[in-house]
Amino acid sequence: MNFRTFSKLFITSILILFISEKSIAQSATLTVNQDPKISQLLDLKKELEKENKLSDGYTIQLYYGELDIANQTLRKYKGSYSNWPASIEYETPNYKVWAGNFATRIEAERALIEIQKSFSAAFILKPERRK
Repeated sequence: MNFRTFSKLFITSILILFISEKSIAQSATLTVNQDPKISQLLDLKKELEKENKLSDGYTIQLYYGELDIANQTLRKYKGSYSNWPASIEYETPNYKVWAGNFATRIEAERALIEIQKSFSAAFILKPERRK
């Protein structure tokens, strides 16, 4: 047997060995036992994030003042914009209308350009995190 034939046979044997090892690999099943309260907590977190309650980012303030006008502002905003959530926040003795929950300042600035078409007094703020 010459060297060339021996090397071809050797390489073929190694390939067959790897292929057969792959075909008889073990399979496993993983079962995760999760506390049902985890799903409830995730849902609560999503809801709080939607309402800007957990935000470390930026928001846009549309109005600051009386409740009646805050409600009118919120209705007008929701009628025009559905891209960003909005809510009324209370800070004694005034009400604020906040829109959006932006992770970065640049995102907030892009939204502000659009929102100022209808709400010229709108501005960006970084609210303090609620404790």
